Amino acid sequence: MGDAPDEGPPRLVDLVSRRLDADPSITPDVAHTVLEALGAEPDPRSGPGHSGIFVSAIRVRGFRGIGPRATLRLAPGPGLTLVVGRNGSGKSSFAEAAELALTGVNRRWEGRSSVWREGWRNLHEGTVARIDLELTTTGSDAPLTIRREWPEDADLSGGTWTLRRKGKPPIDYRVEDWSRELELYRPFLSYSELGALVDGRPSDLFDALHQLLGLDDLTAAQDRTRTRRLELERAAKAARDERNSLLTALSTVADDRAARVSDLLRAPEPDLPAIGRELAGARHDPSGAATLEAVLRLRLPEPAEVHAAADHIHRCAAELAAHATGDMEAELRVLELLRRARDHVDAGGDCPCPVCGRGALDQQWRRDTEIQIGRLTDRAAALTAARVALERAVDRARALVQPVPAELDPATPSVPNVDTGPARRTWSAWAEFADADYAPGLPNRLRTAHGDAVRGLETLRRAARKELDRLDAVWTPLVPRIAAWLRDATAVAAAEPELRTVRRAEDWLKSAAAGLREQRMAPLADHARSIWRGLRQQSNVDLGAIRLQGNAGASRKVLLDVTVDDTGGTALGVMSQGELHALGLALFLPRATVPESPFGFVMIDDPVQAMDPAKVDGLARVLAAAARSGRQVVVFTHDERLAEAVRRLRLEATVLDVQRRERSTVEIRVAEDPVRRYLSDANALLRTRQLPRPIAAELVITCCRSAIEAAALARARGTLLGEGVDHREVQRRVDAARTTWEKVSLAILGEPDRVDDLNLLLDREAPWARAVLRDAAAGAHIRIDRGVGQLLSGTRRLVKWLNP
Repeated sequence: MGDAPDEGPPRLVDLVSRRLDADPSITPDVAHTVLEALGAEPDPRSGPGHSGIFVSAIRVRGFRGIGPRATLRLAPGPGLTLVVGRNGSGKSSFAEAAELALTGVNRRWEGRSSVWREGWRNLHEGTVARIDLELTTTGSDAPLTIRREWPEDADLSGGTWTLRRKGKPPIDYRVEDWSRELELYRPFLSYSELGALVDGRPSDLFDALHQLLGLDDLTAAQDRTRTRRLELERAAKAARDERNSLLTALSTVADDRAARVSDLLRAPEPDLPAIGRELAGARHDPSGAATLEAVLRLRLPEPAEVHAAADHIHRCAAELAAHATGDMEAELRVLELLRRARDHVDAGGDCPCPVCGRGALDQQWRRDTEIQIGRLTDRAAALTAARVALERAVDRARALVQPVPAELDPATPSVPNVDTGPARRTWSAWAEFADADYAPGLPNRLRTAHGDAVRGLETLRRAARKELDRLDAVWTPLVPRIAAWLRDATAVAAAEPELRTVRRAEDWLKSAAAGLREQRMAPLADHARSIWRGLRQQSNVDLGAIRLQGNAGASRKVLLDVTVDDTGGTALGVMSQGELHALGLALFLPRATVPESPFGFVMIDDPVQAMDPAKVDGLARVLAAAARSGRQVVVFTHDERLAEAVRRLRLEATVLDVQRRERSTVEIRVAEDPVRRYLSDANALLRTRQLPRPIAAELVITCCRSAIEAAALARARGTLLGEGVDHREVQRRVDAARTTWEKVSLAILGEPDRVDDLNLLLDREAPWARAVLRDAAAGAHIRIDRGVGQLLSGTRRLVKWLNP
């Protein structure tokens, strides 16, 4: 009873696809839009990079009730483990440590005073606090260890938090990598959460189930289609409003282009390409604003540059004139003649002048000639340099001259109301200097032509600015508005088929949402009802339909059809605390054990509190069923009734006993059933030689009495429940059996108050048993004739006789 279903709820996208395929009115484009709105549903089987996660050990030091390091070892696989210990033994500290290591929070502390959160360090181990959560997973990197460690001065949120995989160095643990899985399939449940699952805020359980079932994706899909529809509708409305506004603006403009565009806009279905052509014509019209703006961008050299170039030409010309005195050409010929005569003397020695025949070309002549050659050479070099400088000055002036720009070219159509002729003529005169050679009046002509061109261009620019301002005041401001509207209207027209599709998709999602939600919820609700049937036992409270109501806001909640004695309506208000906890468990287990969960374990802390005996039996069966379905179920409890029910019902489970010694030293051992434990303790006391014999004898007798009482109560519960006696009546009789004799009477005769009948029965059928019972019951108070070793042997025989 309470076994988990073989398969989890089908994925939402699969349910939606099947519904779409079955609806003949849905076209492929609508189906595609619905599935696209759902998005890529995350594969819940992927987990945080791991799956099949089981706990192999929880190692704790200096945390909560645990001082020196203690290790809770668990079999890493399916099975039921009970961790049993009295209150304060440290058992819950293991559960809290595991939850804190994996999730970073502890739900038991949430909403509590700061004392709970600040008192997390153990008082007896105040240095380093550490938690190691050892996990096994499927895959090659198993196992892995999550460690939280705090130095002495760190608070709970500080310290280090690491993850170590097999054979690899530790890395920082990123809880956000696990956050979705922990939110959907959180494997921890504390006692404080049990009641809150049912009687907490209505929206909390709704949110948890809604997200677990993937219904958040359904809501998100509806929101996406609605958002997209509103987006498209707003764009269409904005285009209509702007069209009407443009018509009003265009009606005030006395311009042929405005009139043509206005006529196009008035059509029921405006011809968008025609409007585009009108705008293209306006933008490429040479007489439009673009040409005027190009005229405004025309530039001539700055006057300072031109004046500097003219002055430089003037200085270079003066320098050339200063070196060009006399007949320079004749001087150059004389220079050449003297150089040849010198070369003649150098080659043949002194001789008469070969020209006149009278003078002598001797050494004196040669010295005089060298002086004259030097003087003539210097004059020639200076003249050449002055000529080069003048040529370069003219070239620099030519570089300032630009050709007539295209905007002033006569072949370019003229701009209405702007006369480019004067500017073109003055610029043409200036452009002629691009090929000018030096002449004595060149500097002045440069200055004059440039000044005329600057004045002509400035006159043209003023006229262009005036015309551009006129255009800006009427048509031009409307052009970008019309262009923007055209762009938006084109997009609206292109999106019209999408708008029709999105509207149909939104309508389909609205109509299908309720059915999808119920279909998605049904398997989990069936599982919860199955668990409740296992837990309720003799309770007259029944769990019917489980429904999700609302989508958002304060109205969202989970409707639980809880009835008493088949009376309709909700019965939550009259349910006991134990019934509320059982109902909370029935809602928790299906969520935590769905096949999609990467966690193969669940940890439940103190689920037995407030449960009556019948529900404890049901709880044992439900937990065992969850373990059989493939889960590692770890339950922490101080209530021996759960362990007793597991033994009595012969359910497969491991029971671990937690004990706290001095200075928060926590010990864990595999627990025997109470009878065997008492007998083992008595035997150990007998073998302890350091213990004074009188004290040892008293303790052994006490252990023997406790073993007999435990065996008697075990037989009583099994017999009475087997005979169909109600759990509550069985518990009433157990509570009424106060003495050892009364408990044995309850075991053998079914009633605790038939001690006299018990004595008669034992005298007749088992006198030895009466003697053992007498000595065990009275031996701690009076002297008995037999030794404690004999009493222990007799006790073993008696408990075996009670439970053959």
